[in-house]
Amino acid sequence: MQLTNTQIQSFLEILWEYYDQHGRHDLLWRQSGDMERFDPYIILVSEIMLQQTQVSRVEPKFHDFIKQYPTLERLAAAELADVLRAWQGLGYNRRAKFLWQAAISIAHGNNFPTTRSELQELPGIGSNTAGAILAYAYNQPAVFIETNIRTVYIQHFTSDDKTVSDDFIRDLLEQTLDRENPREFYWALMDYGTYLKTQVRNNAQSAHYKKQSKFEGSKRQVRGAVLRALDTPQTGLQLASTITDERLATVLYELEKERLICQKDGKYWLG
Repeated sequence: MQLTNTQIQSFLEILWEYYDQHGRHDLLWRQSGDMERFDPYIILVSEIMLQQTQVSRVEPKFHDFIKQYPTLERLAAAELADVLRAWQGLGYNRRAKFLWQAAISIAHGNNFPTTRSELQELPGIGSNTAGAILAYAYNQPAVFIETNIRTVYIQHFTSDDKTVSDDFIRDLLEQTLDRENPREFYWALMDYGTYLKTQVRNNAQSAHYKKQSKFEGSKRQVRGAVLRALDTPQTGLQLASTITDERLATVLYELEKERLICQKDGKYWLG
């Protein structure tokens, strides 16, 4: 879809007006340091945390996590068990392990990656997360797509009954992207998309939309319960006395296979 200059200008006026008036300018990961530069480590932590998790849940955990691990080197030197404890409450705990492994990899290489391909070599970093890190850490005009971005472009440039591919979204994004200030442009998209989600429900129009399964009663809930319980080592019987879900044995097997927990002679502890 080829946009006219008038369409682009109208869209950008709406976007920037919303951001100027309602943007979340005080988010901790949107603050530059004393040297007016953005720490790529801070961006990395925030982007991993924000995968499949709302800002309202991430904010307090991000603050505590960065207080405990203020630098990439501190995180790389930590024990995985301690990182998992610091992560508790965010869910999808494999992200904590990926973040820890990424920190170790970067620390060993001595330099933070500055290209999409280098970033995608890190655990847990796909193309879109890599693009977000490039935009936010280095102000590079990298193209990436996530749910808020889909919401914005579907709302402004498609009809109600159209199923939209990410290729379609990507084309629109490339035409409207502020290449001189991509960092703030994407902040504006994130905030405007978050607002639009309270007004419209168009995610299902995306060809890539997957409805998130309910947490209550899910295996994810059992996994979280196990990791919380293993703040101190426990036997399988001790775990079974407090976690009565019939999937416990399967969850223990999976967590051990993922090396999030360890087990010996029937006793379990955090990895």
